Amino acid sequence: MILVVGLSHRTAPVDVRERLAGGPTALPAVLARLAVRSELEEAMFLSTCNRVEVVARVRRGSAGLDGARRAIREELAQQGGAVSGDHLAPYLYEKRDDDAVQHIFRVAASLDSMVLGEPQILGQVKDAYDAAIAAGTLKGTLARCVSRAFSVAKRVRTETSIGVGTVSISSVAIDLARRIFGDLSDRTVLLIGAGEMAEAAASSLVKGARTLRICNRSFDRAAALASAMQASAVPWGELAAELVSADVVVASTASPTYVVTVEMVKRAMKARKGRTLLFVDIAVPRNVEPAVHGINNVYVFNVDDLEQEVARGLKARHAEVEVGERIVAEEVSRFFAWRRGLEVQPTVVAMRSKARAVFFSEFERSLGGRLKHLAEGDRAALTQMLESALNKLLHTPTTRLKARAAEGEDGMELAAAMRFLFDLQEIAVAKEHEEGEVAETSFASAEGDERLPH
Repeated sequence: MILVVGLSHRTAPVDVRERLAGGPTALPAVLARLAVRSELEEAMFLSTCNRVEVVARVRRGSAGLDGARRAIREELAQQGGAVSGDHLAPYLYEKRDDDAVQHIFRVAASLDSMVLGEPQILGQVKDAYDAAIAAGTLKGTLARCVSRAFSVAKRVRTETSIGVGTVSISSVAIDLARRIFGDLSDRTVLLIGAGEMAEAAASSLVKGARTLRICNRSFDRAAALASAMQASAVPWGELAAELVSADVVVASTASPTYVVTVEMVKRAMKARKGRTLLFVDIAVPRNVEPAVHGINNVYVFNVDDLEQEVARGLKARHAEVEVGERIVAEEVSRFFAWRRGLEVQPTVVAMRSKARAVFFSEFERSLGGRLKHLAEGDRAALTQMLESALNKLLHTPTTRLKARAAEGEDGMELAAAMRFLFDLQEIAVAKEHEEGEVAETSFASAEGDERLPH
């Protein structure tokens, strides 16, 4: 069973989400903890500004679903530090099997994002996938499911117009600044941070602001982004001074603590003589101390505040969302058809193994008797003939069995009948786990690696 447990902008406010958020540096530790949970066969940890969730495959055994649910909730509570499991429970959602796969596909396709169609989420899911693969926590059915999600996202983006227009938190933030200040052409904008979201914000800002300045802990990174955007780079130590001259401050660093504090802003506002200052904090955890919003003529908007802005464009995209949801539904059906086919794979493998053993046992006996005079070339030709005959004999029952299983009809009953008629039960059971994993790998290889480039 595939299981998703987590929270998002739909279920938890930013002050809860930021306590569980884990950046690239935290990811190895979280995956290491998930890897040793005996209740989980596979696991992936996804943390973005709008969601924190564990995607897992439940290990078969006595712990079952309840054990897996408990394990994930415990790990999320540990990730939250002081957040207790009881405090966290009201904010968590849980999705299983069909609903879980649908959720994974929708998230990758940006159908569950605060800003529908935003492109960043696909890269974030891929980063989480790559980290889990490297950590060895993704290796079978779940790995195939997440890999398939990349193809679903590609279909949604190419077969709909959901990504046209304003499609990122960064661009929505800039739209908000324009509505408050009007034309930004006479304003100074300070960008705190130089990561992916900062770069997206800079792309929008450089087209409208009079002056764009970029402040980042790594000055080299700030300078590189500033050079690309025709902006000015600012050393991190001058952040407080920059608040005196800026009109709009867009904060998007990965800092786990506030980089803009109440005292810092109070000093800046005294020097500004009360001139209005707008903060747009698109980071999770938040970069701007919430109490800053209480200072006169200072306004702070965080990612939750941007949700109302996002809702404005939702109606215009409704038709595209419907098309995207239909694509997801098709792909979920396809994924489960493949997985049902896996359930009969041990029987198929056992049937081929037994048939081959019988064929070649008789062949070897003949080579030791009436056919012992055959030359090496003739023996090779007979071996090839037997292999071909075996493949032709088993092709039809194999394909029909897999097809019936994929259609969700009587595949398991037919597999049971095959095991009974050919006395395959012991072989099938012994190989079930091993061949299941082999089948997962071979299926993925047969279809090709459909992941999008990052």
